[in-house]
Amino acid sequence: MAQIFRPYADSVVRVVMIAILVLPFAIVGVAYGVMSSPYITGEHLTLEQPVPFSHEHHVGELGLDCRYCHSYVEKSAFAAVPPTHTCMTCHSQLFTNAELLAPVRKSFAERMPIKWTRVHRLPAYVYFDHSVHIANGVGCSTCHGHVDRMPLMQQTEPLTMAWCLSCHRNPAAHLRPPEEIYNMSWSPPDNQEQKGRNLIERYHIRVEHLSDCSVCHR
Repeated sequence: MAQIFRPYADSVVRVVMIAILVLPFAIVGVAYGVMSSPYITGEHLTLEQPVPFSHEHHVGELGLDCRYCHSYVEKSAFAAVPPTHTCMTCHSQLFTNAELLAPVRKSFAERMPIKWTRVHRLPAYVYFDHSVHIANGVGCSTCHGHVDRMPLMQQTEPLTMAWCLSCHRNPAAHLRPPEEIYNMSWSPPDNQEQKGRNLIERYHIRVEHLSDCSVCHR
C-alpha cells in the first residue's frame, strides 16, 4: 500500500497547530512591547531645541525656582513656557554676546516667540491640569524627574494611562507637603504611607473618584 503522508508530516502538523495557538499571544506581546517602548512613549529621548537650555545649570547650579520660568503652574492647567523677556531678565546683562543665545536675542528684538519643541506630550483626548496636581501635593519631580540634573530636558516617565492610574489608585505613596512641592531633592520618608494618608485628608482628596473616567477624559 502506497504511503500518502511522508514521515515528517505529523511533526509539521504539530508545529502548525502550536503556532496557531501561540501566534496571537506573541502578536499581542510584541504590540504591547512596542507601545510601551521609548519609541512610542518618548522616554529618555533628547529632542533638538532652538536653544540648548540646561535645567541642570539654571535649576541645579543657580537654584532658580520652577515658578520663575513656569509662572502659571500654580493657577493654570498649563505650566507655560517662559516668554523671551524672562530669559532677557538675566541675559541682557550676562553672556550678552554668546553665540548660543543668538536665537534668544533675535526673538526679543523681533518680538517673536521662540519655537520650543514640546518634550512632554499627552494625547488631545487627555485632560491634565498642572495647578490641580500642585495644589494637592504632587511635586514637579514626581512627573518630570530630576530636571536639576538634566543638561538637556528629557521625559523620564512613560506618561501612559497605566502610569497615571498607578498614582491615582494609590496617591498616598506620592504626596508631599506644600513646602516640598518644588524641592528636587525630596524623597519619600520611611513612613510615607502614613504621612500620605494624612496629606490626603489635609488636601481633602476624594480618592474614590480619582479613577473615574471623567477625571482625565472630558
